[in-house]
Amino acid sequence: MREFPAGQFDIAVIGAGHAGIEAALAAARLGMETAIFTINLDAVGNMPCNPAIGGTGKGHLVRELDALGGEMAKAADACCIQYRLLNRGKGPAVWSLRAQADRRKYQAYMKRALERQPHLTVRQGEVVDIRMENGAVSAVVLATGAVFSARAVILATGTYLSGRTIVGEWVEDSGPDGMHAATRLTGRLHRLGLPLRRFKTGTPPRVHAATVDFDEMELQLGDRLPIPFSYSTRTPPENRAVCYLTWTTEETKRVVQENLDRAPMYSGLIEGVGPRYCPSFETKIVRFPDKLRHQLFVEPMGLDTEELYIQGFSSSMPEEVQLQMLRSVPGLHRAVMTRPAYAIEYDCVDPLALAPTLEVKSLPGLYGAGQFNGSSGYEEAAVQGFAAGVNAARKLRGQSPFILSRAESYIGTLIDDLVTKGTDEPYRIMTSRSEYRLLLRQDNADRRLTRRGCELGLVPPERLRQVEEKYEAVEREIRRLTHTGVPPSPALSAFLAEKGTSDAADCCGGPSCTTTSSPPLTPAGPRCRRTLGNRWRSA
Repeated sequence: MREFPAGQFDIAVIGAGHAGIEAALAAARLGMETAIFTINLDAVGNMPCNPAIGGTGKGHLVRELDALGGEMAKAADACCIQYRLLNRGKGPAVWSLRAQADRRKYQAYMKRALERQPHLTVRQGEVVDIRMENGAVSAVVLATGAVFSARAVILATGTYLSGRTIVGEWVEDSGPDGMHAATRLTGRLHRLGLPLRRFKTGTPPRVHAATVDFDEMELQLGDRLPIPFSYSTRTPPENRAVCYLTWTTEETKRVVQENLDRAPMYSGLIEGVGPRYCPSFETKIVRFPDKLRHQLFVEPMGLDTEELYIQGFSSSMPEEVQLQMLRSVPGLHRAVMTRPAYAIEYDCVDPLALAPTLEVKSLPGLYGAGQFNGSSGYEEAAVQGFAAGVNAARKLRGQSPFILSRAESYIGTLIDDLVTKGTDEPYRIMTSRSEYRLLLRQDNADRRLTRRGCELGLVPPERLRQVEEKYEAVEREIRRLTHTGVPPSPALSAFLAEKGTSDAADCCGGPSCTTTSSPPLTPAGPRCRRTLGNRWRSA
Protein backbone atom coordinates (compact mmCIF):
# COMPACT_ATOMS: atom_id res chain seq x y z
CA MET A 1 0.00 0.00 0.00
CA ARG A 2 1.37 3.37 -1.01
CA GLU A 3 1.77 5.66 2.00
CA PHE A 4 1.17 9.41 2.07
CA PRO A 5 1.28 12.13 4.79
CA ALA A 6 -2.28 12.91 5.91
CA GLY A 7 -2.01 15.06 9.02
CA GLN A 8 -0.05 16.09 12.07
CA PHE A 9 -1.27 15.80 15.67
CA ASP A 10 0.02 15.88 19.20
CA ILE A 11 -1.96 12.82 20.31
CA ALA A 12 -3.58 9.99 18.35
CA VAL A 13 -6.23 7.85 20.04
CA ILE A 14 -6.91 4.41 18.53
CA GLY A 15 -10.49 3.38 19.22
CA ALA A 16 -13.66 5.39 19.92
CA GLY A 17 -15.28 3.26 22.60
CA HIS A 18 -15.68 4.47 26.18
CA ALA A 19 -11.92 4.61 26.85
CA GLY A 20 -11.06 6.32 23.57
CA ILE A 21 -13.81 8.93 23.96
CA GLU A 22 -12.66 10.09 27.39
CA ALA A 23 -8.99 10.01 26.34
CA ALA A 24 -9.61 12.13 23.26
CA LEU A 25 -11.89 14.63 25.01
CA ALA A 26 -9.49 15.09 27.94
CA ALA A 27 -6.46 15.60 25.68
CA ALA A 28 -8.28 18.04 23.39
CA ARG A 29 -9.73 19.99 26.31
CA LEU A 30 -6.19 20.41 27.60
CA GLY A 31 -5.26 22.07 24.32
CA MET A 32 -3.59 19.15 22.54
CA GLU A 33 -4.26 18.74 18.82
CA THR A 34 -5.85 15.31 18.99
CA ALA A 35 -7.16 12.75 16.50
CA ILE A 36 -9.40 9.80 17.35
CA PHE A 37 -9.54 6.85 14.92
CA THR A 38 -12.26 4.22 14.74
CA ILE A 39 -12.96 1.36 12.36
CA ASN A 40 -16.54 2.56 11.98
CA LEU A 41 -17.88 5.98 12.97
CA ASP A 42 -21.32 4.44 13.54
CA ALA A 43 -19.83 2.46 16.42
CA VAL A 44 -18.66 5.46 18.48
CA GLY A 45 -19.66 4.96 22.12
CA ASN A 46 -21.20 1.58 21.37
CA MET A 47 -22.61 -0.59 24.16
CA PRO A 48 -22.19 -4.07 22.65
CA CYS A 49 -23.09 -5.71 25.94
CA ASN A 50 -25.46 -4.31 28.57
CA PRO A 51 -27.07 -0.96 27.63
CA ALA A 52 -26.49 0.47 31.09
CA ILE A 53 -24.17 2.79 32.98
CA GLY A 54 -23.08 2.28 36.59
CA GLY A 55 -23.64 -0.57 39.00
CA THR A 56 -21.87 -1.74 42.14
CA GLY A 57 -18.50 0.01 42.27
CA LYS A 58 -18.97 1.19 38.69
CA GLY A 59 -21.33 3.97 39.78
CA HIS A 60 -18.54 5.24 42.02
CA LEU A 61 -16.21 5.44 39.00
CA VAL A 62 -18.74 7.44 36.97
CA ARG A 63 -19.21 9.92 39.81
CA GLU A 64 -15.46 10.32 40.25
CA LEU A 65 -14.94 10.82 36.53
CA ASP A 66 -17.61 13.51 36.56
CA ALA A 67 -15.93 15.33 39.46
CA LEU A 68 -12.68 15.35 37.48
CA GLY A 69 -14.26 16.76 34.32
CA GLY A 70 -15.11 13.63 32.29
CA GLU A 71 -18.09 13.21 29.99
CA MET A 72 -19.70 9.83 30.80
CA ALA A 73 -21.96 11.04 33.64
CA LYS A 74 -23.35 13.90 31.56
CA ALA A 75 -24.00 11.54 28.66
CA ALA A 76 -25.75 9.10 30.98
CA ASP A 77 -28.06 11.78 32.36
CA ALA A 78 -28.92 12.88 28.84
CA CYS A 79 -29.63 9.36 27.59
CA CYS A 80 -30.63 7.07 30.47
CA ILE A 81 -34.22 5.88 30.74
CA GLN A 82 -34.39 4.17 34.15
CA TYR A 83 -32.42 4.88 37.34
CA ARG A 84 -31.96 2.70 40.41
CA LEU A 85 -29.71 3.19 43.44
CA LEU A 86 -28.42 -0.30 44.27
CA ASN A 87 -27.63 -1.78 47.70
CA ARG A 88 -29.96 0.47 49.68
CA GLY A 89 -30.32 -2.33 52.23
CA LYS A 90 -26.62 -2.03 53.08
CA GLY A 91 -24.43 0.83 54.30
CA PRO A 92 -24.05 4.00 52.21
CA ALA A 93 -20.45 3.11 51.32
CA VAL A 94 -21.72 0.47 48.88
CA TRP A 95 -24.71 2.36 47.49
CA SER A 96 -24.14 2.54 43.75
CA LEU A 97 -26.15 4.24 41.04
CA ARG A 98 -27.09 2.23 37.95
CA ALA A 99 -29.20 3.30 34.98
CA GLN A 100 -30.51 1.75 31.79
CA ALA A 101 -29.36 3.74 28.77
CA ASP A 102 -30.96 4.31 25.42
CA ARG A 103 -28.18 2.67 23.47
CA ARG A 104 -28.49 4.59 20.19
CA LYS A 105 -29.13 7.93 21.87
CA TYR A 106 -25.99 7.45 23.97
CA GLN A 107 -23.94 6.74 20.86
CA ALA A 108 -25.32 9.82 19.11
CA TYR A 109 -24.57 11.99 22.17
CA MET A 110 -20.95 10.84 22.36
CA LYS A 111 -20.35 11.13 18.62
CA ARG A 112 -21.65 14.69 18.70
CA ALA A 113 -19.52 15.49 21.76
CA LEU A 114 -16.42 14.38 19.86
CA GLU A 115 -17.37 16.21 16.68
CA ARG A 116 -18.03 19.50 18.47
CA GLN A 117 -14.89 19.44 20.61
CA PRO A 118 -12.25 22.04 19.60
CA HIS A 119 -8.75 20.65 18.87
CA LEU A 120 -10.24 17.21 18.10
CA THR A 121 -10.45 15.46 14.72
CA VAL A 122 -12.71 12.41 14.36
CA ARG A 123 -11.60 10.00 11.65
CA GLN A 124 -12.85 6.63 10.39
CA GLY A 125 -10.02 4.27 9.54
CA GLU A 126 -8.21 1.17 10.76
CA VAL A 127 -4.81 1.83 12.31
CA VAL A 128 -2.43 -0.92 11.19
CA ASP A 129 0.94 0.45 12.30
CA ILE A 130 2.51 2.59 15.02
CA ARG A 131 5.79 4.16 14.01
CA MET A 132 8.69 4.81 16.37
CA GLU A 133 11.53 7.27 15.93
CA ASN A 134 14.49 7.64 18.26
CA GLY A 135 12.85 5.26 20.71
CA ALA A 136 9.56 7.15 20.96
CA VAL A 137 6.19 7.19 19.20
CA SER A 138 6.17 9.26 16.01
CA ALA A 139 3.16 8.31 13.82
CA VAL A 140 0.22 6.01 13.13
CA VAL A 141 -0.57 4.48 9.74
CA LEU A 142 -4.02 3.57 8.41
CA ALA A 143 -4.87 0.61 6.20
CA THR A 144 -5.36 3.06 3.32
CA GLY A 145 -1.73 4.23 3.59
CA ALA A 146 -2.55 7.53 5.32
CA VAL A 147 0.21 8.49 7.75
CA PHE A 148 -0.57 10.79 10.69
CA SER A 149 2.34 12.03 12.76
CA ALA A 150 1.78 12.01 16.53
CA ARG A 151 3.93 12.62 19.58
CA ALA A 152 1.81 10.26 21.72
CA VAL A 153 -0.55 7.38 20.94
CA ILE A 154 -3.27 5.93 23.18
CA LEU A 155 -4.38 2.35 22.50
CA ALA A 156 -8.08 1.98 23.34
CA THR A 157 -8.85 -0.98 21.09
CA GLY A 158 -11.57 -2.60 23.22
CA THR A 159 -12.40 -6.09 21.92
CA TYR A 160 -11.43 -5.33 18.30
CA LEU A 161 -7.75 -6.31 18.53
CA SER A 162 -7.64 -9.66 16.68
CA GLY A 163 -11.28 -10.08 17.70
CA ARG A 164 -12.89 -13.48 17.15
CA THR A 165 -16.64 -14.04 17.58
CA ILE A 166 -17.92 -17.48 18.56
CA VAL A 167 -21.45 -18.94 18.52
CA GLY A 168 -21.34 -22.70 19.01
CA GLU A 169 -19.25 -24.23 16.23
CA TRP A 170 -19.43 -21.00 14.18
CA VAL A 171 -16.32 -18.81 14.45
CA GLU A 172 -15.56 -15.57 12.64
CA ASP A 173 -12.81 -12.99 12.86
CA SER A 174 -14.72 -9.88 13.91
CA GLY A 175 -15.19 -7.20 16.49
CA PRO A 176 -18.44 -6.74 18.44
CA ASP A 177 -21.79 -6.48 16.61
CA GLY A 178 -20.34 -7.83 13.37
CA MET A 179 -17.77 -5.04 12.93
CA HIS A 180 -14.55 -6.19 11.32
CA ALA A 181 -11.65 -6.91 13.63
CA ALA A 182 -8.35 -5.03 13.92
CA THR A 183 -6.07 -7.90 12.96
CA ARG A 184 -2.98 -6.26 11.49
CA LEU A 185 -2.21 -4.06 14.49
CA THR A 186 -1.61 -7.09 16.73
CA GLY A 187 1.46 -8.12 14.70
CA ARG A 188 2.94 -4.65 15.01
CA LEU A 189 2.43 -4.61 18.79
CA HIS A 190 4.17 -7.98 19.05
CA ARG A 191 7.10 -6.60 17.09
CA LEU A 192 7.23 -3.62 19.44
CA GLY A 193 7.71 -6.08 22.28
CA LEU A 194 4.37 -5.65 24.09
CA PRO A 195 3.43 -8.68 26.23
CA LEU A 196 0.00 -9.52 24.81
CA ARG A 197 -2.45 -12.12 26.10
CA ARG A 198 -5.85 -13.47 25.10
CA PHE A 199 -9.01 -12.58 27.03
CA LYS A 200 -12.65 -13.37 26.35
CA THR A 201 -15.99 -11.78 27.12
CA GLY A 202 -19.55 -12.38 26.01
CA THR A 203 -23.03 -11.02 25.64
CA PRO A 204 -26.58 -12.42 26.02
CA PRO A 205 -29.24 -12.86 23.35
CA ARG A 206 -31.69 -10.08 22.49
CA VAL A 207 -35.38 -10.77 21.97
CA HIS A 208 -38.38 -8.97 20.43
CA ALA A 209 -40.59 -7.35 23.06
CA ALA A 210 -43.82 -8.31 21.27
CA THR A 211 -43.03 -11.99 21.84
CA VAL A 212 -42.45 -11.69 25.60
CA ASP A 213 -45.15 -12.51 28.19
CA PHE A 214 -44.47 -9.84 30.79
CA ASP A 215 -47.33 -11.06 33.02
CA GLU A 216 -45.17 -14.06 33.90
CA MET A 217 -42.37 -11.81 35.16
CA GLU A 218 -41.82 -9.51 38.12
CA LEU A 219 -41.96 -5.79 37.36
CA GLN A 220 -38.80 -3.80 38.23
CA LEU A 221 -39.55 -0.10 38.57
CA GLY A 222 -36.99 2.68 38.77
CA ASP A 223 -36.48 4.85 41.86
CA ARG A 224 -39.36 7.15 42.79
CA LEU A 225 -36.92 10.07 43.04
CA PRO A 226 -34.07 9.31 40.60
CA ILE A 227 -30.58 10.60 41.40
CA PRO A 228 -28.48 11.85 38.47
CA PHE A 229 -24.93 10.70 37.74
CA SER A 230 -23.49 14.15 37.09
CA TYR A 231 -23.11 16.71 39.85
CA SER A 232 -23.81 19.38 37.26
CA THR A 233 -27.20 17.94 36.22
CA ARG A 234 -29.87 20.36 37.41
CA THR A 235 -33.03 18.72 36.06
CA PRO A 236 -33.89 15.49 37.93
CA PRO A 237 -33.74 12.42 35.66
CA GLU A 238 -37.00 10.92 34.49
CA ASN A 239 -37.74 7.20 34.54
CA ARG A 240 -39.25 6.41 31.14
CA ALA A 241 -38.87 2.63 31.03
CA VAL A 242 -39.33 -0.45 33.21
CA CYS A 243 -37.42 -3.69 33.54
CA TYR A 244 -38.55 -7.19 34.48
CA LEU A 245 -37.20 -10.05 36.55
CA THR A 246 -37.60 -13.73 35.71
CA TRP A 247 -35.82 -16.98 36.60
CA THR A 248 -34.37 -19.93 34.76
CA THR A 249 -35.83 -23.38 35.41
CA GLU A 250 -34.81 -27.02 35.78
CA GLU A 251 -35.52 -27.33 32.05
CA THR A 252 -32.99 -24.55 31.30
CA LYS A 253 -30.41 -26.40 33.34
CA ARG A 254 -31.19 -29.70 31.57
CA VAL A 255 -30.80 -28.11 28.11
CA VAL A 256 -27.36 -26.76 29.02
CA GLN A 257 -26.14 -29.97 30.63
CA GLU A 258 -27.22 -32.08 27.65
CA ASN A 259 -25.34 -29.81 25.24
CA LEU A 260 -22.13 -29.10 27.16
CA ASP A 261 -20.18 -31.08 24.58
CA ARG A 262 -21.16 -28.35 22.06
CA ALA A 263 -20.24 -25.49 24.39
CA PRO A 264 -17.13 -23.68 23.06
CA MET A 265 -16.17 -22.93 26.67
CA TYR A 266 -15.69 -26.65 27.30
CA SER A 267 -14.91 -28.08 23.86
CA GLY A 268 -11.57 -26.25 23.64
CA LEU A 269 -12.73 -23.85 20.92
CA ILE A 270 -12.41 -20.83 23.24
CA GLU A 271 -8.86 -20.16 24.36
CA GLY A 272 -9.21 -16.75 26.03
CA VAL A 273 -9.74 -16.25 29.76
CA GLY A 274 -13.22 -14.98 30.63
CA PRO A 275 -14.44 -12.74 33.46
CA ARG A 276 -14.98 -14.61 36.72
CA TYR A 277 -17.58 -12.16 38.00
CA CYS A 278 -19.70 -12.15 34.83
CA PRO A 279 -19.57 -15.74 33.59
CA SER A 280 -21.49 -17.31 30.75
CA PHE A 281 -24.69 -19.09 31.73
CA GLU A 282 -23.20 -22.49 30.89
CA THR A 283 -20.33 -21.71 33.27
CA LYS A 284 -22.87 -20.96 36.03
CA ILE A 285 -24.44 -24.39 35.47
CA VAL A 286 -21.03 -26.10 35.68
CA ARG A 287 -19.86 -24.13 38.73
CA PHE A 288 -23.12 -24.35 40.66
CA PRO A 289 -24.69 -27.70 39.71
CA ASP A 290 -26.92 -27.76 42.80
CA LYS A 291 -28.49 -24.36 42.20
CA LEU A 292 -32.06 -24.81 40.97
CA ARG A 293 -32.50 -21.48 39.23
CA HIS A 294 -30.74 -18.24 38.26
CA GLN A 295 -32.26 -14.79 37.95
CA LEU A 296 -32.49 -12.97 34.63
CA PHE A 297 -33.26 -9.28 34.11
CA VAL A 298 -35.15 -8.29 30.99
CA GLU A 299 -34.08 -4.76 30.05
CA PRO A 300 -34.93 -2.36 27.19
CA MET A 301 -32.28 -1.45 24.63
CA GLY A 302 -33.85 1.98 24.16
CA LEU A 303 -37.08 3.88 23.72
CA ASP A 304 -37.20 3.59 19.92
CA THR A 305 -36.57 -0.14 19.59
CA GLU A 306 -38.45 -3.33 20.49
CA GLU A 307 -35.25 -5.20 21.36
CA LEU A 308 -34.81 -6.42 24.94
CA TYR A 309 -31.56 -7.47 26.61
CA ILE A 310 -31.58 -10.66 28.76
CA GLN A 311 -29.07 -9.82 31.49
CA GLY A 312 -27.55 -12.87 33.13
CA PHE A 313 -27.90 -15.10 30.04
CA SER A 314 -24.49 -14.61 28.39
CA SER A 315 -23.62 -17.64 26.30
CA SER A 316 -21.61 -19.00 23.40
CA MET A 317 -23.86 -22.03 22.90
CA PRO A 318 -25.05 -22.91 19.37
CA GLU A 319 -27.98 -20.79 18.23
CA GLU A 320 -30.55 -23.62 18.35
CA VAL A 321 -29.48 -24.45 21.92
CA GLN A 322 -29.88 -20.79 22.87
CA LEU A 323 -33.46 -20.89 21.56
CA GLN A 324 -34.22 -23.94 23.72
CA MET A 325 -32.70 -22.18 26.73
CA LEU A 326 -34.74 -19.03 26.13
CA ARG A 327 -38.03 -20.85 25.70
CA SER A 328 -37.57 -22.73 28.97
CA VAL A 329 -37.77 -19.46 30.92
CA PRO A 330 -41.09 -18.06 32.26
CA GLY A 331 -42.19 -15.17 30.08
CA LEU A 332 -39.91 -16.20 27.20
CA HIS A 333 -41.73 -19.34 25.99
CA ARG A 334 -42.70 -17.57 22.74
CA ALA A 335 -39.63 -15.33 22.51
CA VAL A 336 -38.27 -14.50 19.08
CA MET A 337 -34.51 -13.97 19.24
CA THR A 338 -33.33 -10.90 17.32
CA ARG A 339 -29.61 -11.41 18.04
CA PRO A 340 -27.98 -14.56 19.38
CA ALA A 341 -25.57 -14.44 22.27
CA TYR A 342 -21.90 -14.73 21.39
CA ALA A 343 -18.47 -14.92 22.95
CA ILE A 344 -15.65 -12.72 21.70
CA GLU A 345 -11.93 -13.27 22.16
CA TYR A 346 -9.45 -10.41 21.81
CA ASP A 347 -5.86 -9.44 22.48
CA CYS A 348 -4.84 -7.18 25.34
CA VAL A 349 -1.65 -6.20 27.14
CA ASP A 350 -0.30 -7.45 30.45
CA PRO A 351 -0.88 -4.27 32.50
CA LEU A 352 2.32 -4.90 34.46
CA ALA A 353 4.03 -3.45 31.38
CA LEU A 354 2.42 -0.08 32.16
CA ALA A 355 3.47 2.73 34.46
CA PRO A 356 0.91 4.30 36.86
CA THR A 357 0.37 6.95 34.17
CA LEU A 358 -0.74 4.08 31.84
CA GLU A 359 2.27 4.72 29.60
CA VAL A 360 4.08 1.62 28.34
CA LYS A 361 7.30 1.51 30.36
CA SER A 362 9.48 0.43 27.45
CA LEU A 363 7.89 2.61 24.74
CA PRO A 364 7.77 6.34 25.56
CA GLY A 365 4.67 8.05 24.25
CA LEU A 366 2.56 4.88 23.95
CA TYR A 367 -0.35 4.55 26.40
CA GLY A 368 -3.04 1.93 27.03
CA ALA A 369 -6.61 2.30 28.23
CA GLY A 370 -9.69 0.19 28.83
CA GLN A 371 -10.00 -3.42 27.74
CA PHE A 372 -6.59 -3.20 26.08
CA ASN A 373 -5.25 -2.97 29.65
CA GLY A 374 -7.04 -6.16 30.73
CA SER A 375 -10.11 -4.61 32.36
CA SER A 376 -13.79 -5.13 31.59
CA GLY A 377 -16.72 -2.73 31.64
CA TYR A 378 -17.59 0.62 30.11
CA GLU A 379 -16.95 2.53 33.35
CA GLU A 380 -13.53 0.97 34.00
CA ALA A 381 -12.60 1.80 30.40
CA ALA A 382 -13.77 5.41 30.63
CA VAL A 383 -11.74 6.31 33.71
CA GLN A 384 -8.60 4.73 32.26
CA GLY A 385 -9.11 6.64 29.04
CA PHE A 386 -9.39 9.87 30.99
CA ALA A 387 -6.20 9.12 32.94
CA ALA A 388 -4.27 8.19 29.79
CA GLY A 389 -5.45 11.30 27.92
CA VAL A 390 -4.56 13.61 30.78
CA ASN A 391 -1.16 12.04 31.31
CA ALA A 392 -0.27 12.07 27.63
CA ALA A 393 -1.15 15.78 27.45
CA ARG A 394 0.71 16.66 30.63
CA LYS A 395 3.84 14.82 29.52
CA LEU A 396 3.88 16.66 26.19
CA ARG A 397 3.50 19.94 28.08
CA GLY A 398 6.35 19.07 30.44
CA GLN A 399 4.08 18.82 33.48
CA SER A 400 4.05 16.37 36.37
CA PRO A 401 2.07 13.12 35.95
CA PHE A 402 -1.53 12.81 37.08
CA ILE A 403 -1.82 9.86 39.46
CA LEU A 404 -4.72 9.29 41.84
CA SER A 405 -4.03 7.33 45.02
CA ARG A 406 -6.03 4.42 46.40
CA ALA A 407 -6.87 6.54 49.43
CA GLU A 408 -8.69 9.21 47.40
CA SER A 409 -10.52 7.31 44.68
CA TYR A 410 -11.75 4.07 43.17
CA ILE A 411 -10.00 5.22 39.97
CA GLY A 412 -6.71 5.11 41.86
CA THR A 413 -7.56 1.65 43.19
CA LEU A 414 -8.37 0.31 39.73
CA ILE A 415 -5.22 1.62 38.05
CA ASP A 416 -2.98 0.66 40.96
CA ASP A 417 -4.40 -2.88 40.96
CA LEU A 418 -3.75 -3.24 37.23
CA VAL A 419 -0.21 -1.85 37.03
CA THR A 420 1.14 -3.28 40.30
CA LYS A 421 -0.73 -6.59 40.69
CA GLY A 422 -1.65 -7.37 37.10
CA THR A 423 -4.68 -9.48 36.27
CA ASP A 424 -5.23 -13.02 34.99
CA GLU A 425 -8.82 -12.30 33.92
CA PRO A 426 -10.81 -9.28 32.71
CA TYR A 427 -10.60 -6.93 35.72
CA ARG A 428 -13.82 -5.58 37.21
CA ILE A 429 -14.03 -2.91 39.91
CA MET A 430 -15.90 -3.82 43.09
CA THR A 431 -16.29 -1.96 46.36
CA SER A 432 -14.50 -4.83 48.10
CA ARG A 433 -11.32 -4.02 46.16
CA SER A 434 -10.83 -0.75 48.05
CA GLU A 435 -9.53 -0.74 51.61
CA TYR A 436 -10.85 2.83 51.86
CA ARG A 437 -14.39 2.02 50.71
CA LEU A 438 -16.05 3.42 53.85
CA LEU A 439 -14.64 6.84 52.94
CA LEU A 440 -14.89 6.69 49.14
CA ARG A 441 -18.65 6.92 48.82
CA GLN A 442 -20.36 7.71 45.52
CA ASP A 443 -22.07 10.75 47.06
CA ASN A 444 -18.84 12.51 48.14
CA ALA A 445 -16.82 12.13 44.94
CA ASP A 446 -17.23 15.85 44.24
CA ARG A 447 -15.73 16.71 47.61
CA ARG A 448 -12.78 14.40 47.01
CA LEU A 449 -11.91 15.15 43.40
CA THR A 450 -13.36 18.42 42.08
CA ARG A 451 -10.29 20.34 43.19
CA ARG A 452 -8.08 17.86 41.33
CA GLY A 453 -10.14 18.38 38.20
CA CYS A 454 -9.86 22.15 38.58
CA GLU A 455 -6.09 21.93 39.01
CA LEU A 456 -5.93 19.93 35.78
CA GLY A 457 -7.85 22.65 33.96
CA LEU A 458 -10.83 20.40 33.18
CA VAL A 459 -13.25 21.75 35.80
CA PRO A 460 -14.09 25.47 35.80
CA PRO A 461 -13.29 27.44 38.99
CA GLU A 462 -16.97 28.32 39.33
CA ARG A 463 -17.80 24.63 39.71
CA LEU A 464 -15.15 24.23 42.41
CA ARG A 465 -16.55 27.25 44.24
CA GLN A 466 -20.02 25.70 44.20
CA VAL A 467 -18.68 22.44 45.65
CA GLU A 468 -16.81 24.29 48.40
CA GLU A 469 -19.92 26.29 49.29
CA LYS A 470 -21.99 23.09 49.37
CA TYR A 471 -19.72 21.43 51.92
CA GLU A 472 -19.32 24.61 53.95
CA ALA A 473 -23.13 24.56 54.28
CA VAL A 474 -22.98 20.91 55.32
CA GLU A 475 -20.44 21.70 58.04
CA ARG A 476 -22.54 24.61 59.29
CA GLU A 477 -25.57 22.36 59.58
CA ILE A 478 -23.58 19.69 61.44
CA ARG A 479 -22.37 22.33 63.91
CA ARG A 480 -25.92 23.64 64.32
CA LEU A 481 -27.33 20.19 65.03
CA THR A 482 -24.47 19.41 67.41
CA HIS A 483 -25.16 22.46 69.57
CA THR A 484 -28.93 22.69 69.32
CA GLY A 485 -31.36 20.62 71.37
CA VAL A 486 -34.81 20.56 72.91
CA PRO A 487 -35.21 20.28 76.70
CA PRO A 488 -37.59 17.69 78.15
CA SER A 489 -41.22 18.73 78.23
CA PRO A 490 -44.68 17.07 78.15
CA ALA A 491 -45.04 18.05 74.50
CA LEU A 492 -41.69 16.44 73.61
CA SER A 493 -42.56 13.30 75.58
CA ALA A 494 -45.86 12.99 73.71
CA PHE A 495 -44.11 13.47 70.34
CA LEU A 496 -41.48 10.83 71.10
CA ALA A 497 -44.12 8.39 72.35
CA GLU A 498 -46.05 8.87 69.11
CA LYS A 499 -42.92 8.00 67.14
CA GLY A 500 -42.25 4.92 69.26
CA THR A 501 -38.91 6.05 70.68
CA SER A 502 -37.53 6.59 74.18
CA ASP A 503 -38.59 9.55 76.28
CA ALA A 504 -36.05 12.32 76.73
CA ALA A 505 -36.67 12.12 80.47
CA ASP A 506 -35.20 8.60 80.39
CA CYS A 507 -31.78 10.12 79.64
CA CYS A 508 -30.12 10.21 83.04
CA GLY A 509 -26.43 10.95 82.59
CA GLY A 510 -25.62 8.36 85.22
CA PRO A 511 -22.80 5.77 85.26
CA SER A 512 -24.86 3.23 83.32
CA CYS A 513 -26.12 5.79 80.80
CA THR A 514 -24.72 5.68 77.27
CA THR A 515 -25.44 9.39 76.89
CA THR A 516 -23.05 12.19 77.67
CA SER A 517 -25.30 15.13 78.50
CA SER A 518 -24.21 18.24 80.23
CA PRO A 519 -25.75 18.84 82.67
CA PRO A 520 -27.61 15.55 83.40
CA LEU A 521 -31.30 15.95 82.64
CA THR A 522 -32.44 13.70 85.51
CA PRO A 523 -30.82 12.13 88.56
CA ALA A 524 -28.49 9.24 87.82
CA GLY A 525 -30.31 6.04 87.00
CA PRO A 526 -30.04 2.83 84.94
CA ARG A 527 -32.79 3.42 82.39
CA CYS A 528 -31.17 5.34 79.53
CA ARG A 529 -30.08 3.33 76.47
CA ARG A 530 -29.86 6.04 73.79
CA THR A 531 -26.58 7.53 72.57
CA LEU A 532 -27.45 11.18 72.24
CA GLY A 533 -24.11 12.93 72.71
CA ASN A 534 -24.54 16.52 73.86
CA ARG A 535 -27.33 17.26 71.38
CA TRP A 536 -29.76 17.39 74.29
CA ARG A 537 -28.14 20.48 75.72
CA SER A 538 -30.86 23.07 76.24
CA ALA A 539 -30.71 26.42 74.50
